[in-house]
Amino acid sequence: MGDQKERAKEATKDQVKGVGNQVGGRLRNAAGAVTGDMSEQVKGKVQEIKGKVQKKVGEAKEPDRNEPVEEEDES
Repeated sequence: MGDQKERAKEATKDQVKGVGNQVGGRLRNAAGAVTGDMSEQVKGKVQEIKGKVQKKVGEAKEPDRNEPVEEEDES
């Protein structure tokens, strides 16, 4: 059971970091658009894509919800 909890924790970390990168990338892209800085827009788009991939990696790491939960031996 501990292994499943650890996998779920790692999956959640990746998902949260991914969403953070997506938001940061959108903001960077928008800032580049406002200032007319094409380089910042591209960097923002790359960061946003990185976040999407990172979030998907986290989703893939999630333990299968239909997987039976292993009981820990209490002895």
